Amino acid sequence: MLPAVVKLCCGISYPHLRSMTGLQHTALAVIGLEIIDPQRWGRIQHHRRPQAFLNFNETKPEHTKPAPATEDELFYVQQGRCAMSKALSILEDKEGWKHEITESNGDVICSKVMPGARKVFKLEAVLEASVEELYDLLFVRVEEMHQWNPCIQQIKVLKHVGPETIVTHDISAETAGNLIGQRDFLTVRHSCKQKSAVFLGGEAIQLESFPPQAGFVRAEDGPTCIIIRALDEDSTKSRFTWLLNIDVKGWLPKSIVNQALPRIQLDFTRHLRKHLSLS
Repeated sequence: MLPAVVKLCCGISYPHLRSMTGLQHTALAVIGLEIIDPQRWGRIQHHRRPQAFLNFNETKPEHTKPAPATEDELFYVQQGRCAMSKALSILEDKEGWKHEITESNGDVICSKVMPGARKVFKLEAVLEASVEELYDLLFVRVEEMHQWNPCIQQIKVLKHVGPETIVTHDISAETAGNLIGQRDFLTVRHSCKQKSAVFLGGEAIQLESFPPQAGFVRAEDGPTCIIIRALDEDSTKSRFTWLLNIDVKGWLPKSIVNQALPRIQLDFTRHLRKHLSLS
């Protein structure tokens, strides 16, 4: 039943799966294993608290049997997996990408116009950190992100759904030069791992218990994703690919939005590099 629900949610049919290649096929293979074996939740490390870097080869003994997933939990996991699939599909499609920016450090940003005339932006960079370090910073310790990124006021995890899916409330900071202005987001985030790579996907979600907050414009993420791959020649460095896909809402001209979003990516990467250099 669950595989059929996820196929329906993601719009995945057998011919489509058969035609997949590259990033999407790799990540969906991992997602498929998670679907077939939901009790796998209890056999991998649970990261509800900040802790040391994840060791992908490390196994820990089972002490307790995990509680069965509730219907609500499965919904969040399914939505996170669907977001991952849709974001990877955007990245996998090589048509329509146009160069936007090349930085002196080698960072490159490209853009693509999606149906509905919204632009999405893809940043590609090489970071001097391992896959484990970046996973720890960007997913496990996501609530600490405001400590090293001044563009973020707060990220709060509202729900932990197993070790791989969380629901977060994010608030951007009021900073000088912020063309978009302060926004808040309600997002389901999902992670999956495959050998020397990590996939982090996300998408906006609505919760009746957490309506739009007074004083903020509720923007919407996604589907969006980050792919972190170890460099073949140096496992202490990672290739970082980030698909930024945001509906900022409000009444801002598209020209301003399309100017601001790549700057958000560059600023984020700059702050991340600075934090890594001080760690």
